[in-house]
Amino acid sequence: MRFPPRLFALLLPVAVFAQIPPAPPPDLAANPAATVNLLNPALPTIFIASDSTAAKNNGNPIQGWGVPFADYFDATKVNLANRARGGRSSRTFITEGLWDQLLAEIKTGDYVLIQFGHNDSGVINEEPPGSKRPLRARGSLPGLGEESQEIDNAVTKKHETVHTFGWYIRKMIADVKARGATPVILSLTVRDIWKDGKIERGSGSYRAWDRELAHAAGIEFVDVSRIVADKYQPLSAEKTKELFSPDHTHMNTAGADFQAACVVAGLKGIRKSPFAVFLSANGAAVEADHTGWLNLPEPANPALPSVVLIGDSTVRNGRGDGEGGQWGWGDSLGNYFDPAKDNLVNRAVGGLSSRTFLTQGHWERALGLIKPGDFVIMQFGHNDSSAVNDNSRARGTIKGTGEETEEIDNLLTKQHEVVHSYGWYLRKFIREAKAAGATPIVCSPIPRKTWENGEIARSSESYGGWARQVATQEGVGFVDLNELVARRYEMMGEAEVEKMYADKNTHTSKAGAEVNAEIVAAGLRALPRAPLEPLLSDKCRELKSAQ
Repeated sequence: MRFPPRLFALLLPVAVFAQIPPAPPPDLAANPAATVNLLNPALPTIFIASDSTAAKNNGNPIQGWGVPFADYFDATKVNLANRARGGRSSRTFITEGLWDQLLAEIKTGDYVLIQFGHNDSGVINEEPPGSKRPLRARGSLPGLGEESQEIDNAVTKKHETVHTFGWYIRKMIADVKARGATPVILSLTVRDIWKDGKIERGSGSYRAWDRELAHAAGIEFVDVSRIVADKYQPLSAEKTKELFSPDHTHMNTAGADFQAACVVAGLKGIRKSPFAVFLSANGAAVEADHTGWLNLPEPANPALPSVVLIGDSTVRNGRGDGEGGQWGWGDSLGNYFDPAKDNLVNRAVGGLSSRTFLTQGHWERALGLIKPGDFVIMQFGHNDSSAVNDNSRARGTIKGTGEETEEIDNLLTKQHEVVHSYGWYLRKFIREAKAAGATPIVCSPIPRKTWENGEIARSSESYGGWARQVATQEGVGFVDLNELVARRYEMMGEAEVEKMYADKNTHTSKAGAEVNAEIVAAGLRALPRAPLEPLLSDKCRELKSAQ
């Protein structure tokens, strides 16, 4: 994601911020009301409903992203109304009347960005014994259900029915829709908390709940947590700290601008984004987030080892939701792993070759999730045979496993590029996975449904053979899916195999993906020394060994 030149100032040494007094954060619960701008009734308005991470603060040392956010929009085309308030949860934003005040301003055609969660994990009504913190009674019940809890609020001295986080957000969504406006859910900003060299990618379960709420309501979800974390991770812990106030949650003015640009990138990345027409020159200069729509998973439990899949559409197609009846084998591989022991993280992206998986940043982002003890399973080849340079995909690699290169002026990206061999890209993935402490495993590409004299055509003399060659040279595990799947297809016969495809000869249906996932699982279990054995499910252990 490319940011405007002015944002590169955010990466300056910490000395730049040395003049900021190390004053403690203000009492954000007592923040005054957000400044109410005069809104032009002839223009649509983008409202922000959130907490201190978006609210207007004094900027010295704390500022919310909603303040510089306005700089990315053209005030002659759209109103920006930041109604975020420090210290509020989804619950107290409603119970204190802030939500009703916002609703009174909304008209048809407006937009409301909803981002809560940082304060929803607080206490419902009582601080634990011995706590020296002021009582705020702002927590919501965890989860998305309809549970409730009756309390006599120790702060307001009123009786109150407390609901779940999901209940409050659903109310906000419904209220906005009822007024003819468009709600958009944003996941939380990222805290400056690092563990084992990895940035925290979400506080509690709120990010997952936000995604589920948006999906259930049929509205857009912008995963701000992922966009920001993907930027912080290569930036390093030291540089990231320069963007924060004295605590790990609130940004300084530079950090607020950084996160505002990330929110803009997410809004621009929405398919058929309605926000693009409202942007200022600064907003137009922010590169759209092109990966959000893919809904790529991350480790559900970072404490567990992860099995990370990288590859093309035969591993994961589109959003991984079976659109067009097409599924990849990675979508069914989780049946053969134990979720109590590991994370199955399918990061494959349809339409990519080994080369474009690298050049489009997908490998860097996947690598940012990988830790010592993880596994990386890779399968490429279907798209590597495409043209090296054209104005359509420009995704081909040089055939073979050598060190040859070809310098091009990429007709698609308009950038100069050095293109390498198929084997070179696989070696890069293998070596960098090893350097991260993970165990790489190479799979040859599954065969296409191409019959020749009653047999499935193999690629043992091309990509299948080259994948084996690289795995052997690098001393890593190899599963010959090209051969194993071909054998299974031949045993099943043409009529049965025909039922397992959702297109002419490449993309499998759900049934086909399940058959191929079973073959992958058996192949992984048959690897020398069975490195994945402790992570497998009982279902996998019941499989016959791959032949």
